[in-house]
Amino acid sequence: MPVPGPGYSITVRVEAPSSATAAGDLTSAVGRVGGVLTAFDVVESHTDAIVVDISANVLSADHAQDITEALDAMDGVKVRKISDRTFLIHLGGKIEVSPKVALRNRDDLSRAYTPGVARVCQAIAANPDDARRLTIKRNTVAVVTDGSAVLGLGNIGPAAALPVMEGKAALFKKFAGVDAWPVCLDTQDTEEIIRTVKALAPVYAGINLEDIAAPRCFEIEARLRELLDIPVFHDDQHGTAIVVVAALRNALRVVGKSIEDCKIVVSGTGAAGSAIIRLLLRKNPGDIVAADIDGIVHSGRGNLDDNLRSIAERTNKHNVTGTLHEALAGADVFIGVSAPNLFGAEQVATMNSDAVVFALANPDPEVDPLEAQRHAAVVATGRSDYPNQINNVLAFPGVFRGLLDAQARHIDDEMLLAAADAIADVVDGGRLNASFIVPSVFDNAVAPAVAEAVKQTAVKDTGARS
Repeated sequence: MPVPGPGYSITVRVEAPSSATAAGDLTSAVGRVGGVLTAFDVVESHTDAIVVDISANVLSADHAQDITEALDAMDGVKVRKISDRTFLIHLGGKIEVSPKVALRNRDDLSRAYTPGVARVCQAIAANPDDARRLTIKRNTVAVVTDGSAVLGLGNIGPAAALPVMEGKAALFKKFAGVDAWPVCLDTQDTEEIIRTVKALAPVYAGINLEDIAAPRCFEIEARLRELLDIPVFHDDQHGTAIVVVAALRNALRVVGKSIEDCKIVVSGTGAAGSAIIRLLLRKNPGDIVAADIDGIVHSGRGNLDDNLRSIAERTNKHNVTGTLHEALAGADVFIGVSAPNLFGAEQVATMNSDAVVFALANPDPEVDPLEAQRHAAVVATGRSDYPNQINNVLAFPGVFRGLLDAQARHIDDEMLLAAADAIADVVDGGRLNASFIVPSVFDNAVAPAVAEAVKQTAVKDTGARS
């Protein structure tokens, strides 16, 4: 099922004879070993030879080696260099700090720094709320991680998590104009994380928790929300939940079903699964049946932690037991945030007619999307190479833009639901179909719509100021 994509892209510089068939021979060699050619650029031309850069999407390091060897094996062809294009864009990092004011002379320096800055410091000391008006605080978010649950890579630590947090900060700026900064903590102690974030909070107007393993992430978020007077948002939980709820609203419109009549199966009860369940419950579904590695979650199951016990109390109205496969029988909706290749088309066939399948495990989903499409009416994944990508970038930039604009001091489920409705509404009736239930992440209408919805909801609360 995997196909080469831009996440693993290489450029190979080769020297080849300057024959009329050179270009075709080189591109054919790449295609024969499964590479997807994306660019062919002549960088040098001589009477007897050409030097070209061949860019291609590949599957893995081994696949890249296969392409290099295929090119090198051609008569008269010499591979000069191979570059990984993903690593190239990370050289030196992906973000930087730039001053917003000119520092051209002594006068500028006197106002921006000493002695003039002292008067601004005194003003903030006298009225701490002025920090939002007179410093970067008003538009700055901390992207906080301990590196314990990074993407699908697991516990790789804070330094290895930094490229992801840099990327997150770049997305904040690109899509919502929010200045975000990576804060990768060299500790996985819950109390130390809470103390550290509390100590650095004065710089920021919001905290975005990222890639912190469950169940610690639940306590960290809850405690920080109690301690801080700025919004604390765990994107792995709430960003995912927002986009799933938005996508499901539109998917059910496509199949003509009401959520109040639907049996929804959720595979995965970690950070994302738990948040999805919590937000979906606000929509009064017919029933939700949750499943994890040990099968269906029910009140009679042993060894339930606090999170699973809470899920068991609020879901599974008929207290059914068994496996995920058994849970799927008669279900209207499947939402997976768990593990790859858990079931196939035969299990989808046991679901109700016009079924909706969201298989969101990345990079390999719970069910092959092409197999799911044999029986399901709407299929979504977390991947960019299939229709209906459920991607958190649809949510978090706009959510924080709205929170910052409202000078919000907290975030709640009403704001999350407002964000979900805003995302869903971007896909109007004229564009809605089984292959287009959520907007593109590059749709410029998304972040402003989400920001406005969150802002309007936030200013209704006494803890926020317009």
